[in-house]
Amino acid sequence: MAKNVERRAALADAGLRVLAATGARGLTHRAVDAEAGVPVGTASNYFRSRDAMLGALGERIIERFAPDERRLAELGAREPSLELVTDYLRYIVERTTAQPELTRALIELRLEAVRQPELARILGDTLRRGYHDDVAFHVAAGLPGGAFEVALLHYAMDGLLLDLLTTSIDAGFDPDQVVSAFVSRLVARA
Repeated sequence: MAKNVERRAALADAGLRVLAATGARGLTHRAVDAEAGVPVGTASNYFRSRDAMLGALGERIIERFAPDERRLAELGAREPSLELVTDYLRYIVERTTAQPELTRALIELRLEAVRQPELARILGDTLRRGYHDDVAFHVAAGLPGGAFEVALLHYAMDGLLLDLLTTSIDAGFDPDQVVSAFVSRLVARA
């Protein structure tokens, strides 16, 4: 019998909420069942092992973080400028902070991937695809800089998001101000 795709997605979403709230240690089939409000054993029918569940969560989180194609088209139609790069990064911050539990779950998955080679492969492939998509957007939009500057921006944005969504250094700077500084210092000089 074919698995219900919608139920699998709902279970993965419940797993992401559990992961964000309790960390990798709290992620069990039973915890996912309870979070999803389904009978005990349902999650294990969809994800046979913990590794399979972690892999499914890695795939699901990227699906949910996918950018709105219309918004990308609007951004891509604009004239190349530092303001465009800044707005693109602001859109990333907007997407990732609008659903803070997803970003926290992604951080947890990245940490767990250090200890789980198969998860590292799945998640690494997915993260690299996202990076290459960002490079492609950057180049297609005629933005200044290239793959190295996009990588620098990823590294900087990861730090900003980590600070916004976890225990913060509380430096008191507005995230928009930080994003503008990233662009002016990392891309404008390219």
